[in-house]
Amino acid sequence: MPPPALRPLPPAEAGRTVVFTDGACLGNPGPGGWAWAISDERFACGATPRTTNQRMELTAVLRATEALRGPLEVVSDSTYVVNCFRDRWWAGWRARGWRGSKGTPVANRDLWEPLVAEVVDARPGQIRFRWVKGHAGDPMNTLVDRLANTAAREQPLAVTGTIDDR
Repeated sequence: MPPPALRPLPPAEAGRTVVFTDGACLGNPGPGGWAWAISDERFACGATPRTTNQRMELTAVLRATEALRGPLEVVSDSTYVVNCFRDRWWAGWRARGWRGSKGTPVANRDLWEPLVAEVVDARPGQIRFRWVKGHAGDPMNTLVDRLANTAAREQPLAVTGTIDDR
């Protein structure tokens, strides 16, 4: 049996679109890029001139949920994103007026708030999250990583469609 990091991901639930997301930043803060893809032919990516990696990870998921209707399985290498929904961090943030457990304002609230509203309020039970180890050979994770890094390097960039092999 292969080690856990090399085991294939379990198949998605029938009827659920699987979307891979990633964010990248050249410096933190620095030029950033985000990407989502359901195949090498159906994807989107974009860039922000000065941002952080966490903001780009969140932007990728937010853009995917805005673009793709119906049940989704979001696959991300960001524990920041996946753990928020797995461990229901968002519920505590909302209950405390968008403050963390220590009373400080939630970082990136401007992105978290619309994402939580989409996942929890607008589409309850339709969007699930799954973590994948980054840079571990998963072809789709590699694709979105490449798209996000290309977007960060080639500012400004907003692309939808099919990529070439630059």
